[in-house]
Amino acid sequence: MRVLGISPSLALSHENMFDDLGISGSGHDSAAVLIHDGFVEAAIEQERLDRIKHSNKAPIEAIRFCLQKANIGLKDIDYIAVSYKEDTINSILKDKFLKQNRQKEYKDVRYYIQRFIFEACGEFFDQNKIIFVPHNEAHAESAYLQSGFEDCLVFITDGMGDDSAGMIQSRRNGNTELLYTISVAQSLGLFYINAINYLGYRPNDEYKVMGLAPYGDYHKYKRYYNKIVNLLPEGKYEIKNYYSLLFDIEKPRRKGEPFLQIHKDIAAAIQKTLEETILYVLAYYQSKTGHTNLCLAGGVAHNCSANGKIIENGLFTDVFIQPAAHDAGAVLGAALAVYNQSCGENPKPAKLEHVYWGTDIGCSDDIKKTLDMWESLISYKKVNCIEEETAKLLASGKIIGWVQGNSEFGPRALGNRSIIADPRPEENKKIINQMVKKRESYRPFAPSVLEEHMREYFEIPSCHVPYDYMNAVLKVKEDKRALLGAITHIDGTARIQSVSQKTNPRYWELICQFAELTGVHVILNTSFNNNCEPIVDSVEDAIVCYLTTKLHHLVIGDYLIEKKNVEMNAYLDMTVSLPTYVRVQQSKSVKTSDFETEYSISVNYDSSINLPVSKLCFEFLMSLDESSTMKQIMNRLECKKEEVQLIEELIELWENRLIIITPQRDSV
Repeated sequence: MRVLGISPSLALSHENMFDDLGISGSGHDSAAVLIHDGFVEAAIEQERLDRIKHSNKAPIEAIRFCLQKANIGLKDIDYIAVSYKEDTINSILKDKFLKQNRQKEYKDVRYYIQRFIFEACGEFFDQNKIIFVPHNEAHAESAYLQSGFEDCLVFITDGMGDDSAGMIQSRRNGNTELLYTISVAQSLGLFYINAINYLGYRPNDEYKVMGLAPYGDYHKYKRYYNKIVNLLPEGKYEIKNYYSLLFDIEKPRRKGEPFLQIHKDIAAAIQKTLEETILYVLAYYQSKTGHTNLCLAGGVAHNCSANGKIIENGLFTDVFIQPAAHDAGAVLGAALAVYNQSCGENPKPAKLEHVYWGTDIGCSDDIKKTLDMWESLISYKKVNCIEEETAKLLASGKIIGWVQGNSEFGPRALGNRSIIADPRPEENKKIINQMVKKRESYRPFAPSVLEEHMREYFEIPSCHVPYDYMNAVLKVKEDKRALLGAITHIDGTARIQSVSQKTNPRYWELICQFAELTGVHVILNTSFNNNCEPIVDSVEDAIVCYLTTKLHHLVIGDYLIEKKNVEMNAYLDMTVSLPTYVRVQQSKSVKTSDFETEYSISVNYDSSINLPVSKLCFEFLMSLDESSTMKQIMNRLECKKEEVQLIEELIELWENRLIIITPQRDSV
């Protein structure tokens, strides 16, 4: 039996979520997952394919990927599982219909799902075999059914999904008991989002505040958050809308403004409040049920610092944290739930082994074909022992993009789509943040450590946890903190990933080779992307990211790749295109007493992304066609004198992923 799990994100890639139809659906992190006889056959987030961070577009490309990977068609799918209640989505659609005059007639969620299934597959699916699974139940199934625990406490804590923000379940002897439903008013996810707004951050920035918190002193402002989150008897709590209290301290920080110590102290208080609340709830329900095993999922379960506190606390002997705890993981849980319901048996949880379920980079010949297309900008060589060669480069101070095998499902790069570096020099943190990630300097990087050597470098609590998925912060051993300067955070912690020879032999071998040279069984690992895009997925994604950052080398499969030192005119034979979600526009504004024409480029998924462009760049972008090169378009515009300036502007747009630059496809 095959079940396809999908997100209820309904807008097509070209549709404007703010103005066109208002049918963005619910949630974010759109995805598709294919379950075959209870096991994951394929899984990928839509963002990896449409290249929109946290994409909530319809999972069209993700569906195609799952079917292609399994070499099947839509007719081979027994059920489609959707990770929300049908009534929830229909309520959103009705509200949008009443508020927007663009829609001539109301259409329900099944219509829009059939619409994007047809877009993906060219055919419709049996309406009776589309099954909706409550969002937080889907989160719960995603954790429980991959934990390997038959008896456990399941704690789901999210922003919101359907009409709740999470739940607490007891699983025992194949039976499920709902102990408590967390209301939207008690949402710890929304608490965190509302709190970080004060620091100039918005949804999906939660991890940035988690990284900032160790620089602050929570004692200074914790009393304010004690008024916002009030702990009650029997593991309950209430959240009050007292955020205006903070205005008595300092005006809110706006995005782009410097971080002052007060902001760091507030971040510390926010994080401490979250951790205390979670531990308070868990302590009560552990005592009530006697469970020694715990499963975590929901967006808040990506708070690695809070996870570390749970593990260190000693409430549980075994903890499983769903690696894709966010909305993409709910898609996985919905598919697993429908599969088990259809089988009619109480499911026996299987232990998750890995999450390498995404795109395969292909064989050596496939990689070479793509590399050849970019030969005007890169050089490459095939290396017999790429792990040894890469380890030498790391030990010499090089920072490298590392791409192997299948991409990871979830938000973490786990050694197949990673940027890697020597974990020892503390300055590597600053170098990578500036040259590649283009992000806040305080943000930490994670270590990948051979599982056989974890206890040499990190303080591992007695609680048993799979550390393969980089989802918990633990203490670096005091005598190793100076040695591991690049991955040790200011508070002496690190978000660790253990690496197994069984699940990722090539990455394991790379770290072994690095240890042979340095005596250190750890390397620095961060996701392979810049600040404007999701983690790279394909070989071409990796090449583009490499060319538009300052990485020293790129390794794909057995190939070691370097940039060529080229002049601007090397780009003239390239073609330019626009992603389907990009808009180029001109507008008039009044400045003093005159009208002035302005030109800009924007996207249809985030109203804050709107960059000015020159008139010449606007004219160039409006002249694009499917086959013309940069040079051919520039010749038509007769802009020889401004050629270099225009190429520089186009490259900047490329770096911000607002245009696509590629070699001519028939050039090889």
